[in-house]
Amino acid sequence: MTVDDANAGGGAEPAGPPTYPTPHHEVDHTAEPSDDPLAIRLEQLILGAERRYTPFQAARTAGVSMELASRFWRAMGFADIGQAKALTEADVLALRRLAGLVEAGLLSEPMAVQVARSTGQTTARLAEWQIDSFLEGLTEPPEPGMTRTEVTYPLVELLLPELEEFLIYVWRRQLAAATGRVLVQAADDEEMVDRRLAVGFADLVGFTRLTRRLEEEELGELVEAFETTCADLVAAHGGRLIKTLGDEVLYCADDAGTAAEIALRLIETLSHDETMPALRVGIAFGTVTTRMGDVFGTTVNLASRLTSIAPKDAVLVDGALAEELTRTGEAPASEAEAAEEATRAEKEGRPAAAYRFALQPMWQRPVRGLGVVEPWLLSRRPT
Repeated sequence: MTVDDANAGGGAEPAGPPTYPTPHHEVDHTAEPSDDPLAIRLEQLILGAERRYTPFQAARTAGVSMELASRFWRAMGFADIGQAKALTEADVLALRRLAGLVEAGLLSEPMAVQVARSTGQTTARLAEWQIDSFLEGLTEPPEPGMTRTEVTYPLVELLLPELEEFLIYVWRRQLAAATGRVLVQAADDEEMVDRRLAVGFADLVGFTRLTRRLEEEELGELVEAFETTCADLVAAHGGRLIKTLGDEVLYCADDAGTAAEIALRLIETLSHDETMPALRVGIAFGTVTTRMGDVFGTTVNLASRLTSIAPKDAVLVDGALAEELTRTGEAPASEAEAAEEATRAEKEGRPAAAYRFALQPMWQRPVRGLGVVEPWLLSRRPT
């Protein structure tokens, strides 16, 4: 029997010092919370409350079993701090809310854990970025003799309410957009989870060699510029950035034309930046499973494989995406037929069909784990 099992459902507080996951994001997962006076003051400022409860006391006060509380805390990514008195009223309220959603039947327990995990992972990355980049740049001591810590407290005090309101605003906007995409566009309940999407990978060529040549600061600036450019272009042209992996980005779009336009824009934009390595993009179209903001399935794997075999500064797509572009009239079935049709249109004095994209079939080739595929080279058709 584990310590969590022994304490599930309440009971007497354990006499020994077992460890439980609690809301303190530390690298050392058995670290005690800091006793530094300034750190405690900053924590109280950010959390809006003082330390009051041990993990066992917080679970008992919230009316939640220690086992369930531990599952929630682990899912949120909080570290183990033993039975130190480190939790606040906000921690108790959060437990009550999650457990209440389960008790009311609004969420199943596994779904509540998923909510905790997705929220924890997303906000952890946001918080790390804000501390590493945002606050670090703003807290340079304005006068000799002042320490960074002396500047941090008043700055956080001023920024905290504004950033909190902005976070809620962006979250609501994203939630509204996601709800509209999934509920309005899905034809049935199954499509809410398994949907047909275009999935694209964009990958910097030779990035590993580049890491050995550049200084850390230069490498960080290059990655930030790459991710920023990709995020802006994906958003501006109607796609959704799923995640960034340093030298690679994963995005998706509801239709093939949008995904193709984004891919070509990425190539065109980054190829004009002399500081950037060459880029290659692979796109596949098909059924995709969505979980916690990520995408999975054969379509995603195929897009990744196409990226790995794409030429420099070029876009490879699978047969399904090529067929979809042809079906929607955004690319001709063949360039020969398009030329013949243009000639007929000119003779008849009518406008020829306008295609955005050109598709060139490439040699069939085996792709690891996916069999033989026939990629198509995507390009922009001259106007």
